[in-house]
Amino acid sequence: MLFYLSKLSNVLGVLNVFRYHTFLMGCALLVAFFLTLWIGPRIIHWLKSKEGEGQPIRECGPQTHLAKKGTPTMGGLMILLSATFATLLCSPWTNPYVWILLAIFWGFGIIGATDDYLKLTHHNSNGGVKGKTRLLIEFALAFIACMGMMYLADSSTQTTLTIPFFKNILIDLGYFYIPFAMFVMVGAANSVNLTDGLDGLVSFPVIMCTLVFTVIAYVSGRTDYSEYLQIAYIPGAGEIAILCCAIIGATLGFLWYNAHPAQVFMGDTGSLALGGFLGALSVATKHEIVLAIAGAIFVVEALSVMIQVGSYKWRGKRVFLMAPIHHHFEKMGWSETTVVTRFWIISIVLALMALATLKLR
Repeated sequence: MLFYLSKLSNVLGVLNVFRYHTFLMGCALLVAFFLTLWIGPRIIHWLKSKEGEGQPIRECGPQTHLAKKGTPTMGGLMILLSATFATLLCSPWTNPYVWILLAIFWGFGIIGATDDYLKLTHHNSNGGVKGKTRLLIEFALAFIACMGMMYLADSSTQTTLTIPFFKNILIDLGYFYIPFAMFVMVGAANSVNLTDGLDGLVSFPVIMCTLVFTVIAYVSGRTDYSEYLQIAYIPGAGEIAILCCAIIGATLGFLWYNAHPAQVFMGDTGSLALGGFLGALSVATKHEIVLAIAGAIFVVEALSVMIQVGSYKWRGKRVFLMAPIHHHFEKMGWSETTVVTRFWIISIVLALMALATLKLR
């Protein structure tokens, strides 16, 4: 809506500033951040009144986690509401990419909210939506989003895969691009979900990943920058960057209440929504492999679970003291804040490496 104030610049010249994506990106970030800070205590109070004992705590996990009993979950609602409001306030409403990404954001968020609700009602961390059912719905949403973004994409890049660090190397996957893109979205959603196990652990890496793709979306939406960097030009990607900034602001605001000791947990409501969004964002900007670089923490977390399950199933032995791997470090004697801080440092390094792929081509 703020974008349309620029139409009145002939009446009041200062309103011309609302025409610039960079200004709207800053507005979206600040609006989402302060809105999350404002609604945070209200949502936390409401969740406490509805959830009672809060998120179920795994008794087989680190003993320090037992002290977290009673902490409400589903705090991802704060991110969903604030980011969506800021996007609708600051971004033009005519960009189909923004609506597709918001649909994935909310679609995966609703799946996560349903999962959180069932766990709360069953008072069991394993009592959520059945795994096969959840994956089926996630893949269905990913398929619809993939087809929509392929329809919007230029015919020369519809089914192509960009290889980072190399210029002019595009691999045309043909029809195989559809299952690949679906896997990216669903894989990202569940990898972020697995990473969400400690206070503040997942929020900062998500912010760093989204920041990387904010830059990618912005330069992809400009013919001069995209031509200089030799990346695909995506008309309307500037509005995607506004959505990215809204999510960064909302996640920063959430981190205010999720920092150790957490007043609220993100829950599957937030982690699935953010992960699904990141996956869809990488598909929309044609930088799927860059997501694996910027979000390598999420990849490692997911791999640690797969390795642990596979090893125990076939060898009867565990590779890690506990999976996902952040719990392994806790079992080794690292404090929760040490694990979180070191993961944050790694996420900064990974973000810089991901951004380097834009120039080193």
